Amino acid sequence: MSAEGIREASSVLQHTPNGVLLVDEEARVRFVNPAFRKMFSTGNADLTGRKVEEFMGSESVERAIGSEGDVVVRGRVLEHDLYYRATIFKVEGELRWCGIFVDISEEERAREALAQVRSETLARAEEVIHRQMKAAQEIAGLLGETTAETKVLLAKLMDLFRQEGTP
Repeated sequence: MSAEGIREASSVLQHTPNGVLLVDEEARVRFVNPAFRKMFSTGNADLTGRKVEEFMGSESVERAIGSEGDVVVRGRVLEHDLYYRATIFKVEGELRWCGIFVDISEEERAREALAQVRSETLARAEEVIHRQMKAAQEIAGLLGETTAETKVLLAKLMDLFRQEGTP
């Protein structure tokens, strides 16, 4: 790769919104870009040589190293309220693995909020149905009582008119 190509690649790595991680066969950090540092709240400390599991709280990188193919994982770092999706793959011809991390925190929070709204809506619908059924039963009971009373009254009136009409 030319010097210009290296500068361009370096610029892309520094400015991409996706976290980029490069580890060796022992899952020790060889490189992280600023977006990765921001995502995982690592600050400016030198991460080189540290096990990635220390600040990711996941063994997904180790699993990727143990597999032969690319690994796509979703994870969460509770202490940073971070949700991420990552593709981890072996760098061709090297004993290095690269992870591209996408912050999906907003999507996950929106999904959780939607699930909460759905749950609350279902609970409210069940409550409304229950109250509606109770009201219908009460109305049916009242109608039954008044219908029976009306029938008795009308039967008495009819008997009375029949007796009066008969000489």
